[in-house]
Amino acid sequence: MHPRPSPIAATLYTLRDMNVDVIVMHGPTGCCFRTARLLEGDGVRVVTTGMSENDFILGAGEKLVDTLIEAYDMFHPKLMGIAGTCASMIIGEDMKEAIATADLPCTVIPVESHGGSGEGDNTVGAIMVLDAAVECGVIPREEADRQIEMLEKATEVEKTRGMAQGKYIKPNFGDSKENVAKTVVKALKDDKKVAFVLNVKKETSYLFSDIINFDYKEINPDNKPIFVANLDENIGLPRIRQHAVNIKNQLDLKPDFITGGLDEYPITANKAAEYLKDKDVDLIIVFGVPHAFPIEDFDAESVAVTDGPRLVEPLKGLGYTHVVAELDAHSKTLGTDEIVFSDFGGMIRSSIGWLNE
Repeated sequence: MHPRPSPIAATLYTLRDMNVDVIVMHGPTGCCFRTARLLEGDGVRVVTTGMSENDFILGAGEKLVDTLIEAYDMFHPKLMGIAGTCASMIIGEDMKEAIATADLPCTVIPVESHGGSGEGDNTVGAIMVLDAAVECGVIPREEADRQIEMLEKATEVEKTRGMAQGKYIKPNFGDSKENVAKTVVKALKDDKKVAFVLNVKKETSYLFSDIINFDYKEINPDNKPIFVANLDENIGLPRIRQHAVNIKNQLDLKPDFITGGLDEYPITANKAAEYLKDKDVDLIIVFGVPHAFPIEDFDAESVAVTDGPRLVEPLKGLGYTHVVAELDAHSKTLGTDEIVFSDFGGMIRSSIGWLNE
């Protein structure tokens, strides 16, 4: 019942991950406005065909051709994408015909997405991009199939354990970050076995990685925490692999176990759980996509750190002892290649400073 991410937004983000230079949104200027503007900060030029009421009746094929030509003349891209919207796809606009008519000297990926694509799951928009990219020769079929499998598993996680369970979930900003941070620091100080699990999506890893961005030796030099992370730099599109490289280079604490890549978060949580099952941990902190982690299988105090206020209630229901929310992870991490400040990470570092006060 409550609003959820749109297939159109997922289309835009996935085209970004393909390293397109320009995206043409075939629809009204206001469609998916926030996502389109955010992507400008990630180096992608996003323009629209500016469909109006008359276009809903008469069609806007000529507008699409004109916009493609103008965008090419303005930016000289090597790779472009077209994202459909509710308006253009419901009336059946032919993107491939427009591409052929424009006859640009670059590759153009047409994606017939709209807000109700499939069952309205945002992952449907990403899958459409992958299939279209294969057809255009941008990525191999094998890579598309691997990513599609991950996206389908992500949808399953959201529908069974996340905010897509079919009921209204009231936004909740979680527990006090100060109190939970003190709990984490005290556990390390008191020689408890603590495990940090980074299980995160793509560029949001730059924010969530800040949670482990502290020196445990300042708390208890004899109690090194376990660090498990989905930071495999050999899996995924080049942009995604580079995120993993950047983060591992910037963190002082190196992972004890790599669970997979940054686009494998639906399955890497289970690999993390398998690694930790015989470690007899006292406290587990899972950050990024914590609802994918089977916390109910562990008899330990636990912390979930999410970027979704509507995930706080489901996470409590799964069995997490504490849940805190980081806001605007996507907007804070677009356009960066460095770890960015997180409120909870900052609070952990502040709690370390309070130890001797």
